Amino acid sequence: MKSNLVAALCEATRLTRTQKLADAIRLIQETLSGSAILASHQRQAPTAAPSRLSEITTKKPDRAYRAQAASGQPSVKKPQAEQLRRPLGQTINLLRQGKMGRLNPMTMERPTWQKRPVIPEGAEFLTRSFNGPSGTRDYELYVPRHSGTPAGLVVMLHGCTQGPVDFAIGTGMNQVAEERGLIVAYPAQSQSANPSLCWNWFNPNHQKRGSGEPATIAGLTQELIAEFGLNRKRVFIAGLSAGGAMAAIMGGIYPDVYAAVGVHSGLGSGAAGDLISALAAMRGEEQWRGRHRETIRRSMRTIVFHGDADPTVHPSNGDRIVAAAKADLESGRDEVLSGRSPGGIDYLRATTKNAAGHSVVEHWIVHGLGHAWSGGSSEGSYTEPRGPDASREMIRFFFEQARLSESGDD
Repeated sequence: MKSNLVAALCEATRLTRTQKLADAIRLIQETLSGSAILASHQRQAPTAAPSRLSEITTKKPDRAYRAQAASGQPSVKKPQAEQLRRPLGQTINLLRQGKMGRLNPMTMERPTWQKRPVIPEGAEFLTRSFNGPSGTRDYELYVPRHSGTPAGLVVMLHGCTQGPVDFAIGTGMNQVAEERGLIVAYPAQSQSANPSLCWNWFNPNHQKRGSGEPATIAGLTQELIAEFGLNRKRVFIAGLSAGGAMAAIMGGIYPDVYAAVGVHSGLGSGAAGDLISALAAMRGEEQWRGRHRETIRRSMRTIVFHGDADPTVHPSNGDRIVAAAKADLESGRDEVLSGRSPGGIDYLRATTKNAAGHSVVEHWIVHGLGHAWSGGSSEGSYTEPRGPDASREMIRFFFEQARLSESGDD
């Protein structure tokens, strides 16, 4: 395992020295999804707070299934990612030959920016730009047709190789926002900032309040709050993969701006401080302990979605996010329920209640789901339409937290 990773890093270093940074990043990403990260499913990854859910997602699959069968717990499907494993040498050869199809980031098509989502008459999907002290970002803004002050704001951060339009179409968040009267902002990462359009969640310069990408995202949010006269208790942030990791960072360093956070297939705040620690975190290994790490300053209301067959970001990262979110709760009680989506995909839903008996943290583990937005539209990238509707469940959770906060019953 270690020799495979070293070989991949050596090849990435060579590509970087020849000014092929994008190829280096994509090679590492494909190595993770094609071989290195999958090996982490064969051993138990350390977790911040071992629990029934972490046992399901981080132990060897065969042991997990045997243990569950003996205990009478809900059945877990064998991760499909096991079927994707291939030797590193073969992976590199296939990458060079361009024979890995849609799994190959080198040949993956960029989001179709010209394609626009279908919106109801009277609603708007606007292309805008935010200029702040820490930089400029283009973004898309969905404004529902409802009259009066919007019911709230959700900031949605896309994943690598995605864009805001693709993300809006894939998640179906506009439809849910229309029903609820919300506005939705979709900031765009620029290719100059990251060749693969990833948010730089692993760079310490982008993990601090008042600097880098977090300052820009927070500034954009504050500008929209002022423009639309929004209730600050109804401002939320969510994201997928690298966007989910950045959303977790935003919740940790800007708890005064965001009332709740949604993380789908992402990593926790401060999970990495450079490329090597990012690779380790994505494999589910020990989290970074660098001196620049910013931690969550209070219990953040958080909802997490993660597939237990995710070959790109190990499911144990979801456990760590949940553990951090409920670390400061004076008392908490977990309840675990199993269910099946209308599309036929099983899942576990764990809720953690605070001292007042209200659910303030949710953890959804979707069985057999890879690195994809659960319940999304097939018109977008990285989606699994058959899964439970992550967009709808996140908004439901966000509104529940807003009501608790507004009533003072939290």
